[in-house]
Order: sequence, then C-alpha cells, then structure tokens
Amino acid sequence: MSYGLSGIVDPEAMVVEHRLSMTHSVNPAPEIRVEEWRTDASRAALVDTEIDMLAEVLHAVVHAGAGVSFFTPFSIDEARAFWIDQVLPEARAGTRRVLVARLDERSEWGERIVGTVQLDLEMPPNQQHRAAVAKLLVHPAAKRRGIGRALMIALEGIARSEGRSLLTLDTVSGSNAELLYRSLDFIAAGVIPRYARGALTPELEGTTIMYKELTLA
Repeated sequence: MSYGLSGIVDPEAMVVEHRLSMTHSVNPAPEIRVEEWRTDASRAALVDTEIDMLAEVLHAVVHAGAGVSFFTPFSIDEARAFWIDQVLPEARAGTRRVLVARLDERSEWGERIVGTVQLDLEMPPNQQHRAAVAKLLVHPAAKRRGIGRALMIALEGIARSEGRSLLTLDTVSGSNAELLYRSLDFIAAGVIPRYARGALTPELEGTTIMYKELTLA
C-alpha cells in the first residue's frame, strides 16, 4: 500500500533546527527533511493522511524483521491503530515528542514520510531529567540515506530543549540499530537474554539496554 502526497504539502510545517557536532555530522540525502510531527487540530486532515504514512512505515519495518514490539502477521490496520490509540493522544498531550523524516516532492516517491522516532517524556517524579527513545523506524526502501542518524541527532536537540540530560533505550542485541546507537555514543548498560519474540520468528531475542548522557547549555 502506498500513498500519494502531492496534494498535502504543509508549507507551515516546523522544521526542527538541530546543530550537528563535528563528531556526529550527518548528510542525509538532500530531498529528506527532519521535522517535528504537528498534531494540532488545525492540521486534522493532514494528520489523518500522515497516520496512514506512519502506519505504512511501521508495517513495512515489522515485515522486514525489525524488533519494534510487534510480530507477523501484522496488518496495516493494526499499524494504524498503534498511531491513533497510543501515539497520537500522548503527542497531543505533550508527553511524547515525535519526529518524522520526509522525502520531498522531487523524490522518486513524491512527498511522504519515510522515517520517524519518538521521545517519551512521561517519567516518574524522581526521573524528570530523563527521557526514553522509542520507535526509531526507517522504511526499508529508504535505508542507507542517513535518515536514522539524522532523526536521532534531531531528537537529542529536542531532549535538550526539554531539559533532559539522560536518554535511555532498548534495542535488539546485535542489530543494525544497536550499531547506530553505539556510533552516536550510546553506552550499553547490559543485555537481557530472551527478552522479546522476534518479528518473523517465535524465537526469543536478547535486548541491549543503552543510555547516553547529554550536556545541557
């Protein structure tokens, strides 16, 4: 399933400004931009279409074998329900910040969302300095364009703006995602064996718990 986006370009979309250090410089393909997902009522029609695109990304990622909480069979309707029921309410409440990576209309796919990542801000009272990274997703057909790295670097900027000095996450041990996080200076705190079922197999996979401390201005 694919979605043509030539009719839903939002010129007022707020592009997330993020400074890239020399250590973690990134050059995503020029037709890609990273911005915060706006879910306000004034964009209701666009949000509904964007949920379709985000659902397509999640559906494709799960069917490609990524360990992101779901396993096959996994329908596009289930993917859409995840965004509507779990992500959208928290994004609108301000407890979850969501970034998206878009291909512009000049790309071979036209304007569409091809990647996303989330920052969960809802922490216990004694952990308000911390935020959790969740659901770094890049459509399999858009891999090797620097999208995952660009999303993560932009997310660090969001975390700093929220006053969060510690990021935590978990990822499938030995995965490409773990390699990406390590290259961004995330540190492995440990591995939990047989933590979660694989996306394409009933076998249980280990999960690596990782963290990164941020310097706040």
